[in-house]
Amino acid sequence: MKLSVIIPVYNEVNTIAEIIRRVRAVPLRVSVGYGDLDGEVVELEREIVVVDDGSTDGTREVLQSFEGEPDIVLLFHEENRGKGAAVRTGLDHATGDILVIQDADLEYDPRDYPALLQPILEGRSQVVYGSRFRGGPTKAMFFWHMVGNRLLTLITNILYDTILTDMETGYKMFTREVAQRLRLTEKGWGFDPEITAQILRQGYRIYEVPISYTGREFSEGKKITWKDAFTVLKTLIRCRFQRKT
Repeated sequence: MKLSVIIPVYNEVNTIAEIIRRVRAVPLRVSVGYGDLDGEVVELEREIVVVDDGSTDGTREVLQSFEGEPDIVLLFHEENRGKGAAVRTGLDHATGDILVIQDADLEYDPRDYPALLQPILEGRSQVVYGSRFRGGPTKAMFFWHMVGNRLLTLITNILYDTILTDMETGYKMFTREVAQRLRLTEKGWGFDPEITAQILRQGYRIYEVPISYTGREFSEGKKITWKDAFTVLKTLIRCRFQRKT
């Protein structure tokens, strides 16, 4: 069994090598408590799919130093197309049985992978989100970012009849079956609501586990702003009422 870690990256020259190191350092051994694998310790292979989305700060040159390494797939966009486009490229090239999206900015800790994997390996769900609001250790977030996140998550719950706590989380893990049913089109920040909407409309229920979170400041390169909330809201509404394919 293989886990594909999809890393979309844009202008993260100071963090990309470190996040690859951290992803590689995590032991992918999970003790399964029940289900078809009850009593087994499952050890997964690892594949790291890095998609550079037109970086101009030297990130691409750092990534080229990893060329030829057997556990890494390097993909390059010639121009910046947005996180959603980078994730779609990663999904198209990933070969794992289970896939997870990993931001390159060190806000999310790969040591949470075993907790994310466990519900899937035990057959409890095919989709697991890591929630920053279920009691894990977190560095204090911006207040208005938290308010915006909670509001957009509430709207998601109302529109899609669910009880998520963190729709905008960067940690989304799912099986290959789920990935093959996705028909994603959003190129930028609309990616998170679009993938969540499609998963829920196809009848999958999302399992949440607490994760750690180390939010960074704008001076450290944080990119999302309050203006992006309008893109998220518009995408949630569009996906709720569009015809199923």
